Amino acid sequence: MKSNWLKGLALGLAGTMLVGTFFLNVPSKNVSDTMDATIVADAATSKKSTAPKYIFLFIGDGMSYPQIQATADYYGKDASGDVETVKQSTNKSDSPYSSSLSFMNFPIVGSAQTYDATSFAPDSASTATSIFTGKKTHSGTINMDITKTKKYTTIAEQLKAQKGFKIGVVTTVNLNHATPAATYAHQPSRKNNYEIGEELVASGFEYFAGGALMEPTGKGNDQTSIYDLAASAGYKVVTTQSGAKALSKKTAKTIVIAETLADSDSMSYSNDRAFSEWALKDYVKKGIEVLTNNTGFFMMVEGGKIDWACHANDAGSTISDTKAFSDAVNEAIKFYKKHPKETLILVTGDHETGGLTIGFAGTNYNTYLDNLDNQQISYAKYNSDYVSKYKENKTSFSAVLTDIQSLFGLVSEKNKTSATNSNLVLTEFEYKKLKTAYDKTMSQDSSERDQEEYLLYGNYEPLTVTITHILNNKSGISFTSYSHTGLPVPVYAKGLGQSNFSGYYDNTDIYKKLAALSQVK
Repeated sequence: MKSNWLKGLALGLAGTMLVGTFFLNVPSKNVSDTMDATIVADAATSKKSTAPKYIFLFIGDGMSYPQIQATADYYGKDASGDVETVKQSTNKSDSPYSSSLSFMNFPIVGSAQTYDATSFAPDSASTATSIFTGKKTHSGTINMDITKTKKYTTIAEQLKAQKGFKIGVVTTVNLNHATPAATYAHQPSRKNNYEIGEELVASGFEYFAGGALMEPTGKGNDQTSIYDLAASAGYKVVTTQSGAKALSKKTAKTIVIAETLADSDSMSYSNDRAFSEWALKDYVKKGIEVLTNNTGFFMMVEGGKIDWACHANDAGSTISDTKAFSDAVNEAIKFYKKHPKETLILVTGDHETGGLTIGFAGTNYNTYLDNLDNQQISYAKYNSDYVSKYKENKTSFSAVLTDIQSLFGLVSEKNKTSATNSNLVLTEFEYKKLKTAYDKTMSQDSSERDQEEYLLYGNYEPLTVTITHILNNKSGISFTSYSHTGLPVPVYAKGLGQSNFSGYYDNTDIYKKLAALSQVK
């Protein structure tokens, strides 16, 4: 027995060495490249049925697992207690539970890496290029290679040219911002706003809806307006909700600009939106009505201000806009229920922004997410409607504290009896931080910030970002960055061909899977 065992071991080791030698001499490949054959093979299975006729691709800009989970937890219930207390509790109402966003119940969930040709912490132009063309490029580049000379064709362009699909592009930010631009534009720089606008018009896509175009008359304000070019090309340009409401299947090509515009001519943050003001879901619902036809459609929908809120470390606005994004996805789900055998819905992010996490050193294992109920306004609206006036009127710190209490719920020790809960009372440390930030804001010092100041405020208004930092932290939420991070993003899938999107893969594979499934080249 011992002799046979030794022989077996020797043969096994020899075999292992031979196999190892073989693989050592095989040229290495990019992980994404090795998956291509599998992707095509998997999609080929779906070809036995028809390719999806109606495709929705929802992109939460800056949205990854943390933004989704924080939103689900906020809309669930926060026990505001430590883990052991919850475990030992006999009263189930004391236990935290998470709500479900519309897409969290999708039958298929995958994960996608987001790095680009520049960095493991990429930008929206390059990640959108990956998603729409299956190619990596430099940060800041839209649908062109790293030499900035070769143009890539997008899935939207292919579906229109090869399948006759109608195309819709909907976003809460500017229609020529990086992510929506990546459905139709090909530019060496995402900052080429006018040129991107020209490509929007040339695309011939049937439905655009969202924020206003950036630099519609060029950087020098001396070129023909993109809106005029669009009208000349047969587009109906709509700038009122009543005009948007009147659109129908009979309408030809349309550009819808939100009637109410907020910071940087984008749509309002969800927590700033007036009751009568259309939300993202309304523009999606109208887009479905306009685009539905017997041949098919592709609609890209971006929740663009999730990213902006995360850049500013505003957890309240992040959560509010993520919920609004979920509501927009629900409009596609309603459509799916009417066309279950013809529809595919994908929900993903382009990258994570801000390094958001649930948990903060100052609250240990506890979270107090209901503190965020007290935030009545986004950081952007607070800047425009309040901080600008503070500077103009040289408003006192005590008067500012009154606004902070009414708009964010934070209360000084002096006024602690008026706090909605004791957790919102400012500690001495927090009070000093807020006063320092107020002084910095009121000094109107626009000089370049040193490292310490950047870590405290980023490139944002010191007073505003300090308010959101304090409220975030008291709630058990924290950010690590004012920029993008390298976290993977989820990919949720529901509908025809959904099984192709399971697993862990590169963001370029989202395009490859979708293209194979849609039978475009």
